[in-house]
Amino acid sequence: MEAPHHEAPAVTLKITVNSPEQMGELGRRLAKLLRPGDLVMLTGELGAGKTTLTRGLGEGLGVRGAVTSPTFVIARVHPPLGEGPSLVHVDAYRLGGGLDEMEDLDLDVSLPESVIVVEWGDGKVEELSDDRLRVVIDRAVGDTADDVREVTITGLGARWADADLASLGA
Repeated sequence: MEAPHHEAPAVTLKITVNSPEQMGELGRRLAKLLRPGDLVMLTGELGAGKTTLTRGLGEGLGVRGAVTSPTFVIARVHPPLGEGPSLVHVDAYRLGGGLDEMEDLDLDVSLPESVIVVEWGDGKVEELSDDRLRVVIDRAVGDTADDVREVTITGLGARWADADLASLGA
């Protein structure tokens, strides 16, 4: 009989972001915590700021190429300008089959040596890694300015157990 599956330990941080500029800045700060092999899953409705966050990440990682939503190519690889990892930006919205389909994309890159950011990845790419960073972007409800977002960042697994997520909210 199989042992029950235990969810990896999780560390959670909630941040209120007031503008697209702040969302990009959050991405740049997040980039400092990322290492090759990291998987970042982005969840949020259309227009929530997923691509803005990823653009900041790309700037923070120092990769080549403008980060735009990869909706029509499914995945785009941004090679590093310097020593850092490549950024693989995946839009899983059209991916039905998860990991196998992701491997079929034949990304010309080694995933263990890259930072992988997946939009719309919930329920599709979890098996890529037990250690992952889940970023959920929600529009703030109520009588608030339209650009206000609640960002919930959850680090799952041993990789994130002692990461300094609190530094993101500084």
